[in-house]
Amino acid sequence: KQITLEMRNMNNADKTDGALLYEPEKRSVTEMIDKTGLIIIVRGVPSEKLPQLAEALYDGGVRLLEVTFDACCKKTDAETAADIEALVKKFKGRMYIGAGTVLTKEQVRLTKKAGGSFIISPNTDKDVITESRMCGLVSIPGAMTATEINNAHNFGADYVKLFPITNLGAGYVKAVKAPLGHIKMLAVGGINEKNIGEYLKAGVSGFGVGSNIINGEYLKNNDFKAITELAKKYTEAIKNG
Repeated sequence: KQITLEMRNMNNADKTDGALLYEPEKRSVTEMIDKTGLIIIVRGVPSEKLPQLAEALYDGGVRLLEVTFDACCKKTDAETAADIEALVKKFKGRMYIGAGTVLTKEQVRLTKKAGGSFIISPNTDKDVITESRMCGLVSIPGAMTATEINNAHNFGADYVKLFPITNLGAGYVKAVKAPLGHIKMLAVGGINEKNIGEYLKAGVSGFGVGSNIINGEYLKNNDFKAITELAKKYTEAIKNG
């Protein structure tokens, strides 16, 4: 009877905190973030170009790719989720695919259903962070002030995205890391291969990079080899610190 009761309690715990069911999967994603330090932000790319773009990024050393939801509704949430699902199926075992600009719990659930691995937001929203944890997805909300960063961490974020970081610079990162060094932070917004080193020295755990790698002209002209070369520059810059 005692064993049965304990098993029931464990089952109830799993139902109240979905994260308990997914820790091994989440750990593999966070380990990849820690190892490579780079998440590529894919925004506004036509669905038909996504597979070849992702392959080019993979060839450049990228292992984490974020497909953003469209807050302006040019592409529906369902269409974005379908893009994520297609990439998950194509790159399973090679690359982790997640969602960006996640503003609602429903978008979190759509990402989970599509097979996504992580949730990135421009802001700190307790409900979105909690839903991400319940779905067993890595949570990366956006924040800037010390209060926002600490709140995001206390709500259960795995990393905090400092955004837009270049408006304040690496000196700001160093300042907030002094009292908040226990919180893993990613630098996003205006990151390039030339300033990566100073942000690493300031204490960030990684970066989110979009148009500086996914060059609009290269994409328009289907010059995926050039995108691969750009990705290599960033992955090498991070390795070299």
